[in-house]
Amino acid sequence: MSTVGKQKRLTAVDIRKRKGGEKLVCLTAYDYSSALLCDAAGADLVLVGDSLGNVVQGHDTTIPVTLDQIVYHTSLVSRGLNHALLVSDLPFLTFSLGEAETLRNAGRCLVEGGAQAVKLEWQPGGEKVVRALYNAGIPVMGHLGLTPQAIHRLGGFRVQGRSEEQAAAMLDEAKKLEDAGAFSIVLELIPRTLAQRITEAISIPTIGIGAGAHTDGQVLVFHDLLGFPSGVNARHVKQYLNATELLTDALKLFADETHSGDFPGEEHGFK
Repeated sequence: MSTVGKQKRLTAVDIRKRKGGEKLVCLTAYDYSSALLCDAAGADLVLVGDSLGNVVQGHDTTIPVTLDQIVYHTSLVSRGLNHALLVSDLPFLTFSLGEAETLRNAGRCLVEGGAQAVKLEWQPGGEKVVRALYNAGIPVMGHLGLTPQAIHRLGGFRVQGRSEEQAAAMLDEAKKLEDAGAFSIVLELIPRTLAQRITEAISIPTIGIGAGAHTDGQVLVFHDLLGFPSGVNARHVKQYLNATELLTDALKLFADETHSGDFPGEEHGFK
């Protein structure tokens, strides 16, 4: 197949080279149309996050999201991207039962979903599965700080790493991820000073969400930043659009025109 005229897809190697350079833009997407929008906006990375459990499925946590669902949504997103690196989230327990099981699960994201990399939340000993994935040729994005899959252990959506002991542990975890072969790390809901310390201490990019401005990039959830009804309006989220109001007004206008008979008009029919 000819590649003439096609835009170059970014790779994990490209993302790693951006360390300390132009800030990385990461967005979540869950279907073909949102992927088209993210790619057109110039996103460097698009994450099929297990946040789909919240904003698409309506769950309170990400825990109910299954691997089959992640693979399915990844396959939808992959058809809408021509530039951004596509990353699949590994959902709850899919990387906790040993290296072989993790490889099978991550492999499905690439083979069936079309992902180019996977993301996994940190857990003790996590560097072992990251190394196994790296050795198998699967790029890995780490995730430190607030790890939503551990929400019951953490006791809620709380800022992590505020004590010096927690900060030191997180810095050590970041170095372990780097040494194991991760190409980047998401830092979620941690103090900005800690995010800066981690960013300066490792040679791979950090991507922040609620971690201040001193990371190598930023990520926000599609529904949050556009103000969809299922989005979160939290302190660390900047809402760039009120989609709820705009979309509701458009839907109401359709309903009103249908009731009044103004729609469809002559131009919407056929002879």
